[in-house]
Amino acid sequence: MKILFKNGTVIDYASKTEEVLDILVEDAKIIKVEKDINENADKVVDCNGLYIIPGMIDMHCHLREPGGEHKETIETGSKSAVKGGFTSICPMPNTKPTPDSAIVLSEILEKAKKVNLCNIFPFSSVTKEEKGQELVDFKSQLEAGAIAFSDDGMPVESSAMIREAMLETNKIRKFCFRTL
Repeated sequence: MKILFKNGTVIDYASKTEEVLDILVEDAKIIKVEKDINENADKVVDCNGLYIIPGMIDMHCHLREPGGEHKETIETGSKSAVKGGFTSICPMPNTKPTPDSAIVLSEILEKAKKVNLCNIFPFSSVTKEEKGQELVDFKSQLEAGAIAFSDDGMPVESSAMIREAMLETNKIRKFCFRTL
């Protein structure tokens, strides 16, 4: 299926583009971006006065699953993200159970793969159960798919523990460390 988006203001930070252009999409892939595309399409969308941007990333969201499905699930949170223009989201680790083990992280990522609406890049907790008492196994968490670490909303009060967490993670790889 071909879809032609006409006269949208295309903003692409990578190519430093901000101009009114047309975009031709075929089978969910962009095949042409230029002015005044005159090609037959199954659907033409008038984007005059609208902006066309790359998908956004929400670096701090709360999916509540596992354990808080009565508030939100991976599926409902993903649907909301996509409706808002987000193609990737990073859920915080304040779930029950806490993603403080490779097993819990793997379950979250497996569920995200089944839902398959947007990219889900989960945070792991810094400490077991976000209690600030025992550090997680950072290496196994990264290998399981964690992109960063946070005890979201539960500050690790021990400066010695935060220091040890930073030293351990820097041994493994450079990444974003969030302490609040």
